[in-house]
Amino acid sequence: MREVLQAVLKELFGPGEILALRRLPGGASKEAWALDYQTSKETLPLFLRRAGGGVIYTGTLPLAQEFRLLQIAHAHGVRVPKPLHYFPDLEGREAFLMERLEGESIGARIVRRPEYARVRERLPEAMAQELAAIHAIPFSEVGFLPSPSQPPWQEALDLAYRDLDALDEPHPALEWGLRWLADNPPPSRPPVLVHGDFRIGNLLVTPEELVAVLDWEFAHIGDPREDLAWPLVRAWRFGEDRKRLGGIGEVGPFLERYNALTGRGIVEEELFWWEVLGNVRWGLGALKQARRHLKGEERSVELAVLGRLAAEMEYEILDLLERHG
Repeated sequence: MREVLQAVLKELFGPGEILALRRLPGGASKEAWALDYQTSKETLPLFLRRAGGGVIYTGTLPLAQEFRLLQIAHAHGVRVPKPLHYFPDLEGREAFLMERLEGESIGARIVRRPEYARVRERLPEAMAQELAAIHAIPFSEVGFLPSPSQPPWQEALDLAYRDLDALDEPHPALEWGLRWLADNPPPSRPPVLVHGDFRIGNLLVTPEELVAVLDWEFAHIGDPREDLAWPLVRAWRFGEDRKRLGGIGEVGPFLERYNALTGRGIVEEELFWWEVLGNVRWGLGALKQARRHLKGEERSVELAVLGRLAAEMEYEILDLLERHG
């Protein structure tokens, strides 16, 4: 892998040498590598994203499309790392190279550590601003993404049912959640480009600001409320459960800023259906990832631990529906 990277980096930046190449921990479905490239003028911090051994959800984008989306988002002023090069085959798996930005993305640190107190105050409005920019990207530029053949909520529900069926084992709480969703469909909203995994943990921050929106592998054409509700899922609060927006704040300022920028007039009550779906989806995703470990497809303590999280999602689904009445 090093030799292939060296050749591409020479073409991109001129003669130089890879000083460091190290795989980073984390990443349930993609490999992450940090590398430093020394030219005659500077040391360039770079990041390599490479396909892993499986995917979390049906409909996950191939890296070629994720790379193209990063190019488009970057061109529209969305805060993303600058994409640099796509590899159709890097030691048997596709990958792409982008700039490596400085900041923190580990959710538990962002929501708890005192040095991030200032950025926590700013994040609700900053998150709303980035979502507004993502949702404004024209369909004409993302024609490689399939258009839903039915209302986006129905498409999302059908995908969840297919992921449940693929487990081939009973999960009554997840099934109950899906039944409630099917019986209580939301009113339709015009579709937009949806990031699909917009939450604390996929946002790179410094103590002062939001630096970048990461991990676009679940992007698709869908309902804007899907992105707005995803950071409300309890798992993305990282223990700060009283702060419904990702463990860092309240929903009100976040939604108010988003509506001011988009004119959509979405109210908080509209997010509940998508919050329930989000918990179901993450429960399914955790179970699917754990099975990669259990079946011997990819032995990983991290993947095994994800299986335990599914029970937390099941409890949350039941609690949400009971309190909702």
